[in-house]
Amino acid sequence: MPARFDPTPLQRAIDDAVARQAIVGCVVQVSEHGGALHTAVAGLADREAGRAMRADTAFRLASLTKAVVCVTALALVEAGALALDDPVSRWLAWFTPALASGEAPAITPAITIADLLTHRAGLGYAFGEPAGTGYDAAGISDGLDASGLTLEDNMRRLAAQPLFEPPGTQWRYSLAIDLLGLVLERATGQPLARLVAERVTGPLGMADTHFVAPPDTALAVPYADGNPAPARMAEAHTVPMGEGVIRYAPARAFDAAAFTSGGTGLVGTARDYARFLDAIAAEGGGVLSPAMARRFVTDCTGGVDIGMPGSGMGWGLGVAVMRDPGATGSPLSPGSWMWGGVYGHSYWVDPAAGVSVVSLTNTALAGMAGPFPEAVKCAVYAGLGQHR
Repeated sequence: MPARFDPTPLQRAIDDAVARQAIVGCVVQVSEHGGALHTAVAGLADREAGRAMRADTAFRLASLTKAVVCVTALALVEAGALALDDPVSRWLAWFTPALASGEAPAITPAITIADLLTHRAGLGYAFGEPAGTGYDAAGISDGLDASGLTLEDNMRRLAAQPLFEPPGTQWRYSLAIDLLGLVLERATGQPLARLVAERVTGPLGMADTHFVAPPDTALAVPYADGNPAPARMAEAHTVPMGEGVIRYAPARAFDAAAFTSGGTGLVGTARDYARFLDAIAAEGGGVLSPAMARRFVTDCTGGVDIGMPGSGMGWGLGVAVMRDPGATGSPLSPGSWMWGGVYGHSYWVDPAAGVSVVSLTNTALAGMAGPFPEAVKCAVYAGLGQHR
């Protein structure tokens, strides 16, 4: 049975963030040992219309999509449709990018399915470079904009760019999961959306999770960080991130013609995503075998610190894994796994504490990184009586 949970610290933390206009609204779903423990809601789903946030409000999930697609791939590995050491070129003969001039060894190692899952494929993201250079200059979509490209168009543009490093050597956050989605389609002859529905969202009862939002879906309106208040996103909106910019097109969520982005394309609710996390934490929940579920959340970066979302982090087969909480003073236990999304989301699972949390906001990037998600972590542990 779930332990008693005091929701006061969590509600206070999210109400404070809304009052300070750090975020516009949020839904935070807390589970313990696979059972729903508490849902906290604050703020507005549409500030200008005065529409309140609700527990069942759906959001553009951005990179929360990645874990779902990675689990779909692992389920297909277990079904024998492909193998972790298969080269991408087995399915996409044209995807053979070279290293940058002057850096190439005699033979560039083949990119494998495992390289894609672990972001060690030598690929990157357009937002990881200064705007107007590299991927951005080549017109490569990060999967959030209204590019008008097909998935194959986008991946062919990616294939024409030099690799940042030899495959299998370094961790770099990237379009690898978009490429993985195309590989899955070619390996099975099925659309990615159907594969995800058949292998993950359908079996887990994630009825509100889709790659294209149904027309009547009242999605949370997205906002961008601003001063003194977040700004409602336009239909073509940029937000600075690192050296580059993230290019958003909120209407893409309703566009059936937009390519299916395995890295950023899903929409869904906190309740649905909690079902997904709880299933993986419960030895795969019937979607993966217990052994594969453990591999999914086990650090396999060989001691390399990925530096995201902070120090002391490694990477599994689709999620960041906490190796050393002391490196940044995180309240999470070693072995916790997590990630976030650039529309303003974060999630984490602490197996030692038996707790999982999904935090969905409609404010980028404050809902994903910085004081707000850290305040949520501390408030959840405080509610459990675990002051860390």
